[in-house]
Amino acid sequence: MNFCVFQGTFNPIHNAHLRVANYVCDKFGFEKILFIPAYEPPHKSYNPDLTAHRYRMVELAIQSNKNFEISDIEYKRKGKSYTYLTISELYKNLKIEEKIGFIIGTDAFKNIETWYETDKLKKLVKFIVFIREDKFNISDYNYLKEKGYDFEFQPLPYENISSTGLRKKIESGEDISNLVPSQVKEYIEENELYKN
Repeated sequence: MNFCVFQGTFNPIHNAHLRVANYVCDKFGFEKILFIPAYEPPHKSYNPDLTAHRYRMVELAIQSNKNFEISDIEYKRKGKSYTYLTISELYKNLKIEEKIGFIIGTDAFKNIETWYETDKLKKLVKFIVFIREDKFNISDYNYLKEKGYDFEFQPLPYENISSTGLRKKIESGEDISNLVPSQVKEYIEENELYKN
């Protein structure tokens, strides 16, 4: 199988996530984009009460796309969702023909050396990196190539939607119809999420 992982907190999943996944699927010809919601993200604070809701929203957002699939691998394992453990488990459990693709933004990628077992992880995946900053300079990342990280940057224009910004909009009662799939919007409203 030739596939790509899109791991994240997805709190909530939004249209920019789906746009990136579609772009990667089309450009690289992956059979699957595997969405992996983090059970307990190691680099972010999170609300355990939203854990099941985050998973369900990803399910709803991707249900109509035959190339998208959700994995509960981190929900079964519980505890902190370390990428290295997840990717290692995928290699054990699936018939993988090529190196796994891994979607990531520059905001996370610039801290990649702080990730758990990063020296082992870099041998297992090809990072597909999307620019999520205004003052991007490709040469700032050259040192990571020298350290053996396999990655390439993608030219998809930066779309400034963030889950943090979305939660603030929901809390203040702003309309988010153009930022999330309709099923996700309905789910948020029905379950009164992010209202505080």
